[in-house]
Amino acid sequence: MTLYSWGNPRYFPSLPPPTRRYFDVALDARVVAECHWQPRPWEHATLLALHGLNGSSDAHYMKGLAAKAFARGMNILRLNQRNCGNTEPLSAGLFHSGLTADAAHVVHELTDVDGLPAIAVAGYSLGGNLALKLAGEYGAHPPPALVCVAAVSPIIEIGECTRALERRENRLYQWNFVKDLKRRMRRKEECRPGRFDLSALDSVTTVRGFDEAYTAPHFGFRSAEDYYYRASALRVIDRIHIPALIITSEDDPFVPSRPFHDPKVTANPYIDLRVSDHGGHCGFIGARSGLDDGYWAEREIVEFVARNVESAPLPTHRSEDRRVHA
Repeated sequence: MTLYSWGNPRYFPSLPPPTRRYFDVALDARVVAECHWQPRPWEHATLLALHGLNGSSDAHYMKGLAAKAFARGMNILRLNQRNCGNTEPLSAGLFHSGLTADAAHVVHELTDVDGLPAIAVAGYSLGGNLALKLAGEYGAHPPPALVCVAAVSPIIEIGECTRALERRENRLYQWNFVKDLKRRMRRKEECRPGRFDLSALDSVTTVRGFDEAYTAPHFGFRSAEDYYYRASALRVIDRIHIPALIITSEDDPFVPSRPFHDPKVTANPYIDLRVSDHGGHCGFIGARSGLDDGYWAEREIVEFVARNVESAPLPTHRSEDRRVHA
């Protein structure tokens, strides 16, 4: 199901063209989101979508989720992580799997600058780890407008996922990830010559090797393993105090299900955990029915957000001193 979901062409004729918005998340870093706004967006809930490793706002699941959320009356932002979606020139540095500061900045700007009353964050794979880690870091004091988070196939224990990726049967996935990571570093060199030492790049053959050579030292981690441990949502997942949906599968090729059975997850009353027998990695495809294309994880996220927004009703009106900045 993983390979099928990656290769199956999808079309979204009901999703209107996006407007592009930039967020200055740090002095030397800018990220960009593709935004789909409802008329009078301040009267609607907003869903912030986060993609996986080497993905972008154009990933099929990002557009599929956007189409379903927009059809339910939500605003949606498809956020590119730093350097993703051909945005290498916008940031001086790199990105890592636990860097929640960017998503936190976007949530803050949408609520405090735009005045949007209800925000949800949903992520896939790496983005799912970010969504859960963000909620855990907020702990018992999340922003009032943050109503819930959701994660599909989240890499909540990155070390275990990396070890699973190194199994022989996963060499195709490993090769694909490494190929794209190398390509991104070479594009980075084109726009910021000499910023990174690429002498070791050709010898990198695994995601772990890349993180050992580039990600960990760039962000001050002692090693790749130190990075994986500290960047994993499992470190803080027991602190989540807002509704959190997790969808994962027993047959995910490189996200083992064991960490999801950890008491930090299962004992947290805010977490709605759904572990299916089948679904692969970010697949979760069922039978088509009418307008439903069968990608049921996307549908479950939208329903989860809608239920939690209903339990925290939106204001019936707002002052016009704030506006959405396209």
